[in-house]
Amino acid sequence: MIFKVRITNVCLSLIEKISDKKIQSKIIDRIDRLKSDPQSQGKVLVQRLAGFRSIHVAGRYRILYRIDEEACTIWVVAAGIRKEGGQKDIYKVAKKLLKLGLIDL
Repeated sequence: MIFKVRITNVCLSLIEKISDKKIQSKIIDRIDRLKSDPQSQGKVLVQRLAGFRSIHVAGRYRILYRIDEEACTIWVVAAGIRKEGGQKDIYKVAKKLLKLGLIDL
């Protein structure tokens, strides 16, 4: 089954903030590959990010998304660097966005 991929405006702005254009391109290419069999890609997230999945791209970068099975749609909600303990860590950013209501389940 082929899914539609939707990228939120928040995610687009996060991708645009990445200064390396090659990494931006790799992220967009990886997002496009989510169309086919997204359930088998990435890992299921837990705790405050339960309901989302995460996939690796370009080394330390991650893409966070959720699957809407009924609508056959993938919602890509965030993308950025995995920098454990850092303020720009994508998981920390996603939790803040979720708390602010800028991304949702």
